[in-house]
Amino acid sequence: MSLPLDFPYAPMEAESVPELPTGSEWQYEPKWDGFRCLAFRDGDTVRIQSKAGKPLARYFPDVVETVAALSPRRFVLDGEIVIPVDGRLSFDELLLRVHPAASRVRTLVEAHRARLVVFDLLVDDRGRSLVRLPLAERRRRLEAFAARYFPKGQAIVLSPATRRRGTAAGWLAGGNGDLDGVVAKRVDLPYRSGERDGMVKIKRRRTADCVVGGFRYASKGGGVGSLLLGLYDDEGLLDHVGFCSSIRGSERRGLREKLEALRRPPGFTGRAPGGPSRWSTERSAEWEPLAPSLVVEVAYDHVSNGRFRHGTAFVRWRPDKAARQCTMEQIR
Repeated sequence: MSLPLDFPYAPMEAESVPELPTGSEWQYEPKWDGFRCLAFRDGDTVRIQSKAGKPLARYFPDVVETVAALSPRRFVLDGEIVIPVDGRLSFDELLLRVHPAASRVRTLVEAHRARLVVFDLLVDDRGRSLVRLPLAERRRRLEAFAARYFPKGQAIVLSPATRRRGTAAGWLAGGNGDLDGVVAKRVDLPYRSGERDGMVKIKRRRTADCVVGGFRYASKGGGVGSLLLGLYDDEGLLDHVGFCSSIRGSERRGLREKLEALRRPPGFTGRAPGGPSRWSTERSAEWEPLAPSLVVEVAYDHVSNGRFRHGTAFVRWRPDKAARQCTMEQIR
């Protein structure tokens, strides 16, 4: 037999909003600082995928082992992979796992095992698809599934959920660094694969995942001066939206070589970086186009006319995100 959902399966996504929604139709959940993961169990076969639909098994064999150890033979879970280090979740440790050498991944697994935090059940323990059921019913069945099958310990856990907005506001305002914010979901809607309606996210700080569509060399020394950031518009064109020059020293090592290996025109297919202003030197207007494959998360303060008003701050690389997922929706 085979599962009723194909692998990979587009996960339900969230629209960014500035405030928690209000109303009895909403369920609130923590937004974990990890990698989105859909886990498929079909007999002896376990496969896990990223938000972009890419296989994750080679980077997280410990998650595969955890899912394979559950007693049901057929199911699909939606959740987040996190890695606790010294009592806190470490996104840097997740990034280290995205490594081509299996021996390196195994060393990292032995040092810090990953945890799967589960927040939805898409196929139950009898192999039946639940995606057409409303969230309220899926949540009830997920809680029963977790109570029956999740072992005591930290390898796989049920993510909290509440219908109380005040509790969610506490999560958002609290000092727990493990949370990236709060997700709110409509309890009356089915699982909307690949869609954003019915699910919103409220981040603790204003960040956006952007495509690195090009870069500029530094005016001195020949290093990388800034990353040129892009987001896809409604027509599927990559628009230039700003720049990031606050790249940490540790992140700069090897960055020039990494970027130069990706040089390919046009870089931006929509609005491109403009020419020099009266404050710019000729050198600062020159830029190198890149293939749209690198994604970086940046923090920003204001947006004007579809662009970051000021320079952004580097937060982290996002190898788990596909470039096409970086849309203007994030900053509207």
